[in-house]
Amino acid sequence: MPKPIRMSRRSWVAAWAVLCAAGLAATAKLNATSAPAPQPEKSVSAECAERIADIETQLAKAKLEGKGDGMLVFSRVQVGAEDDCRDDLRNPFRGDQ
Repeated sequence: MPKPIRMSRRSWVAAWAVLCAAGLAATAKLNATSAPAPQPEKSVSAECAERIADIETQLAKAKLEGKGDGMLVFSRVQVGAEDDCRDDLRNPFRGDQ
């Protein structure tokens, strides 16, 4: 029966480091290729753009008057409106920006 090949500690550490580096490189490549493609921005309808401009004007006015606490509430409801601007209004007025 042949004798097993003995490896020094340096060889084990070097082999371990090479395997770790290869694993990190493979993980980085997989993460880079699996990233979702950025979604193209949808165009905002003229009515929604007008609402957004109106809201920005009111926020600027409130800030100048010293009432700019960052909260603005609207109660305008349009029943049966064809163009619902909910998504368009959420994007520019998110609190995390």
